[in-house]
Amino acid sequence: QVQLVESGGGLVQAGGSLRLSCAASGGTFSYYKSAWFRRAPGKEREFVAAISRSGDSTDYGDSAKGRFTIYRVNAKNMMYLQMNSLTPEDTAVYYCAADRDHTGWLEYNFWGQGTQVTVTT
Repeated sequence: QVQLVESGGGLVQAGGSLRLSCAASGGTFSYYKSAWFRRAPGKEREFVAAISRSGDSTDYGDSAKGRFTIYRVNAKNMMYLQMNSLTPEDTAVYYCAADRDHTGWLEYNFWGQGTQVTVTT
């Protein structure tokens, strides 16, 4: 089973950028599709972006389109989320997820613990 650890969260001003990282271990990362989700205070978990096993296919939630980029480096067992033009509405805990059993972009078996992103005005 793969284990996931997120990093890169923090405090940033509106308009700024952050890059989140997800380190995978315990499995062959290239066997797993992967994704980023987030949960803001008082809100449901939200799909942010997903990437295929090889990295040649991606999908984005509406809030991420045009501002965020998901990519992976399987040789390093790493996945990333580059976030630009951040707004306070992007404040949330961001979770890395991976899966090899389900089709589509929205179901995942393995989750990290999350990393907090806070965007200030």
